[in-house]
Amino acid sequence: MNRASITVFIAGFPAGPWGTNCYVVSTGPGNECLVIDPGKDSAAGVDQVVRENKLKPVAVLVTHGHIDHMWCVAPVAGTYDATAWVHPSDRHLLTDPMAGMSRESTQMLLGGSYEWAEPEDVRELSDLQELEVAGLRFTVDHTPGHTQGSVTFRTPYGEAGGQRDISEVMFSGDLLFAGSIGRTDLPGGDHATMLRSLTDKVLPLADDIVVLPGHGEQTSIGRERATNPYLRELLEGGSAGRVTRGL
Repeated sequence: MNRASITVFIAGFPAGPWGTNCYVVSTGPGNECLVIDPGKDSAAGVDQVVRENKLKPVAVLVTHGHIDHMWCVAPVAGTYDATAWVHPSDRHLLTDPMAGMSRESTQMLLGGSYEWAEPEDVRELSDLQELEVAGLRFTVDHTPGHTQGSVTFRTPYGEAGGQRDISEVMFSGDLLFAGSIGRTDLPGGDHATMLRSLTDKVLPLADDIVVLPGHGEQTSIGRERATNPYLRELLEGGSAGRVTRGL
């Protein structure tokens, strides 16, 4: 794949009661695209981006199986006949998302009747997998801690995206936020595992990598290395035992 001839188009928007960031990624208008983390109330936003840019969704990537990130996976995948990608450790949450929810999140849904089903085409992700889809290449990093099957997706950017000071973009899900990290007190979460994922998968990355998280504003690895209290504690040999965020 010739990176010099490829541009990267990213449209992101928050959706639903949890303000989950959904991303539509392609090589430009009129081309195939993929959708990352279509949570609750995101289908209309995806449709708008797709129609305005004449895109064709061919894949739905799930950073983890929490309901605020996968609510619309089946509807979006079904609408566009797209393949859904999820780590095997979180695949069960596609059909039983309540198994990964907090009591507070469950209470937000009381009074409704919901049925969950896998999309027709589901494929499983693996650590360090090189996933080529919609003309782009993504490196998959398995980053458990928030959930057992949490992953991040990194794609080259740099000159291909018109920004020479950006080498990659990372879709971090609920692993890493601007100034914080994902919570680990939900079913499937584990704080010690989260710290290992941050140590092994985040700290070695280049400072110029842009981070597009599952919630909140974009940031960069360099910014978080310098200012994020969790990463600073890890760099200083601490336990990083603070309050975290997420669903």
